[in-house]
Amino acid sequence: MPGPQAPSLLRETLAMGFHHVALATRDAAATHAFYTEVMGFDLVKVHVGPTPNPGDGFSKHFFYATNTDVDDDTAGDRGAAKDLIAFWEIKCDDIGDNYEVNINKAAGLPGWVNHIAFDAPTREALDRHRVRWQQHGHRVLEVDHGFCTSIYLEDPSGNMVEFCLTTRDFTDDERAAATQLLVDPQPGFEADPTMIVHEALTST
Repeated sequence: MPGPQAPSLLRETLAMGFHHVALATRDAAATHAFYTEVMGFDLVKVHVGPTPNPGDGFSKHFFYATNTDVDDDTAGDRGAAKDLIAFWEIKCDDIGDNYEVNINKAAGLPGWVNHIAFDAPTREALDRHRVRWQQHGHRVLEVDHGFCTSIYLEDPSGNMVEFCLTTRDFTDDERAAATQLLVDPQPGFEADPTMIVHEALTST
């Protein structure tokens, strides 16, 4: 019979990440340009199929490998079929072409709530991504959260994307306090993060 540590051990040995996250887009061309040129990802697959009502329309489901930076690829997984982001382009009379693609707008939430954060394994990687964004004419917000440093941008659909660098391990005290803070109805605030705005290096 498994001992008392079995559940914890199973969580550690079976830990996994996302295969892909999928979002809808109304502008495949703009989405493709942003995620290849600005984000630096590679288009690896486009799947075309019918929508659920036969004869009514079709959809394109296109996938981008996010682990495309050779200098970040310590595991030798560059372009591997994992760590993907995918998009749907839908042509269907029943669905129409006016569907909301901004997930926060659809939920009635501020733009910073729902977002997608991609890993930057080193400070050098984070800086490379930031400079590439700036070179494409974007003003970039950098935030030091104390345990990670992030840069933020909006994609053509208005969804927030992020590159995030973990800067230290979580402490034992943080781990011990996490469950209590999760259910605390009036938790105390942490220190304000440090923010830097990096101006665009070219005009938009």
